[in-house]
Amino acid sequence: MTPLELRASLSLASLYAFRMLGLFLILPVFAVHAHTLPGGDDALLVGLVLGIYSLTQGLLQLPFGMASDRLGRKPVIVFGLVLFALGSLVAANATDIAWTIVGRALQGTGAISAAVTACIVDLTRDSQRTKAMALVGASIGLTFALSLVVAPLLYAWVGMAGLFHLTGALAILGIAIVLFAVPPLHVPAHPLAADGTRLERTRFREVALDSELVRLNVGIFALHMVQMAMFVVLPAWLVERAQLPLADHWKVYLPVVAASFVLMVPPIAWGERAGRLRAVVLASIALILVAQLGYAAQPVGVWTFAVLLLVFFAAFNVLEATVPSMVSRLAPPDVKGTALGLYNTVQALGLFAGGALGGWASSRFGGVAVFVLCAGVMAVWFVVAMGARRWPQPGGRAAAAH
Repeated sequence: MTPLELRASLSLASLYAFRMLGLFLILPVFAVHAHTLPGGDDALLVGLVLGIYSLTQGLLQLPFGMASDRLGRKPVIVFGLVLFALGSLVAANATDIAWTIVGRALQGTGAISAAVTACIVDLTRDSQRTKAMALVGASIGLTFALSLVVAPLLYAWVGMAGLFHLTGALAILGIAIVLFAVPPLHVPAHPLAADGTRLERTRFREVALDSELVRLNVGIFALHMVQMAMFVVLPAWLVERAQLPLADHWKVYLPVVAASFVLMVPPIAWGERAGRLRAVVLASIALILVAQLGYAAQPVGVWTFAVLLLVFFAAFNVLEATVPSMVSRLAPPDVKGTALGLYNTVQALGLFAGGALGGWASSRFGGVAVFVLCAGVMAVWFVVAMGARRWPQPGGRAAAAH
């Protein structure tokens, strides 16, 4: 990476980290805190507090991405962070579960993921894109693992209102990062040809119906559906089958997530250098499929669970870095924000579907059925990915599959 690319990648990855830390800190402790709020004994409302954020995110990722193509990345990102900070303030001052839901929904309206990813695209070369996406993925994963450790401690110290105030402060810090740390960039109001003449803007339907982008969107839906569905069952199985108390789960999650980011680097580097992203992506899908089948076999013991979880997260992180990079490299240049907005919308829908279908399968057929379902979803993605005809190559080329 050039110094500019490194600065852009690190600043935008830190922006993701600060914002996601503000989100993740709530998840491990809110279900307990809810019982202190009027209406907090209703499990449906508690679930709505946790899930409404993803719903509003999913609805607004595409509009924010499209706006960033026309208005510029930084103004859209700053506006989204302001909304997130306002939502944090509402939630911090909520006196019942209903106002907490309102605050969380307002937090979710700051749907900046597509604009941030498009900003990374604008500031990095194709050959360095996946590295930049990997830095973002690493920041999110490590932030999630860290939140599992520090959230209970912070909650005991400052309470839920303090945690929401902290999320707002982190959003304000994110605005400062955007304004002063992220390198300047310019998105032209109209697409231009190499000779400077104005081109017609790509239509939305051309992006939405592009067969290669559709394959990638199917993939990210499958990946995040599986991620959410498996965690409907996994925490309970760690208690029941691995004999690991809930309070000690971070002792598995933290080292596994950290190790998975070390393991993701060699395949990504090799795939980019050798032009073999197709092999890396297909192998990663297959590894997640194997991990799901391993869990479906009802393993016992902490080490077995940890190894399967390491296989899952290592492959998950590779795909989390390569798939958005591929979307940005295969999308038309003038609508990359739109393409990434659609990608992030489908990603959010995958999280929602994973929670819903995972809960349904577990309640109707048991935990094994959830992992069988996840294995089936990954098998479908493998077949869909096998049919792809264009794969990004070194130097920004998109070559046909052999």
